[in-house]
Amino acid sequence: MAETNAGGDAPDFETAMPANGRLETLSPLVRRRVAPNGGPFTASGTCTYVVGHGQVAVIDPGPEDAGHVDALLADLGSETVAAIVVTHTHRDHSPGARLLQARTGAPIAGCLPHRAARPLAVGEVGHLDAAADRDHVPDRPMHEGDTLDGSGWTLVAVETPGHTMNHLAFALPEEVALFSGDHVMAWSTSIVAPPDGSMRAYMDSLDKLRGRDETVYWPGHGGPVRNPRRFVRGLANHRRHREASIRARITAGDDTIPAIVTATYQSLDPRLRGAAALSVFAHLEDLVARGLVATDGPPRLDGVFRPVTPAVG
Repeated sequence: MAETNAGGDAPDFETAMPANGRLETLSPLVRRRVAPNGGPFTASGTCTYVVGHGQVAVIDPGPEDAGHVDALLADLGSETVAAIVVTHTHRDHSPGARLLQARTGAPIAGCLPHRAARPLAVGEVGHLDAAADRDHVPDRPMHEGDTLDGSGWTLVAVETPGHTMNHLAFALPEEVALFSGDHVMAWSTSIVAPPDGSMRAYMDSLDKLRGRDETVYWPGHGGPVRNPRRFVRGLANHRRHREASIRARITAGDDTIPAIVTATYQSLDPRLRGAAALSVFAHLEDLVARGLVATDGPPRLDGVFRPVTPAVG
C-alpha cells in the first residue's frame, strides 16, 4: 500500500504503469506478472516477480486471488517453483504465498510474521487487522544477509523496516538489482502507518539503501526505480520537508491530525485522506519521541499536539 505524493519537494515519480494480464520479461533473470488488484494504494496492482528460469523463485505472489496464482502457474508451464519469497505482510502481498504453496509445495521464505512497531493503543487493533496478513508464517524466516540460491541466481535479504517492521528487500547480485517491496516505489511515496510501521525506522532504512550499489529497483507496485540512489535521496528529502511542514502547522495552531491534513494535503484524492492522516501520525510519533513536538501521554490519532516550549535561561 502507498500514498501518492501530495506536493512539496519529492523525487521524479514515474506515472507509466505496468499492465496486468501477462508475464513480462524485464531482464535476463527477472519476469513480472501484475495481480489484478489495482487501486489508489496499489497502482495497477501488486507486482509478482519470477526470478530465474527452470527452477525459479516467486517474489510476492500477491493477494488471496486464486485466478492470479493459476495464471502465473500457466505462464510458467513446466518450470518449477523452488521458493516463494515474501517482502512483507500486507494483504496485497503475502496471502497469495499460501495459495501458491498449496499448488506447488514450495517453501515460503522471507519476512517474519507480522508485528507492530510498538504496543497497541486503544482503538488501533482494527487498523492493524485491516491491512495486515496475520496468518503469514514462513517456513524459512530470513534476516539481514541470509541468502536463497537457485540456478544462476541469488537472493540476499536486506532488512528495511519502516513501511512494516518485518519488511525485507532482496538483492539480486547477478544483475545489481534490488526487489524493494513497498519500501521504495517509482510511482509514489510509501505509506508509513503506525502501529504497523515506524517513521524513524523508515528513514533509517532509506539511509541504509543509499549506501548500497544496486542500479535498478523492482518495487512491489508500479514500474522500476532507475537511478535509485538519487531517487532514495529525493524520498528522504521529501519526508524531511513533510516533517517541517507538519511542525509549521503545529506552530501556526493546527493542533490535531485532521487540521494538519487539511492544511498540508490540499489537493489530495479524498480516497487517500485516511492514509495521509496515518502518515502525519507517523511523523508526529517520531517528532514527539525526538522532543520536537509535545502531547499529553503517548501520541494518538485523536490526540492534541503542540509546539515544544524552548527552555528559558
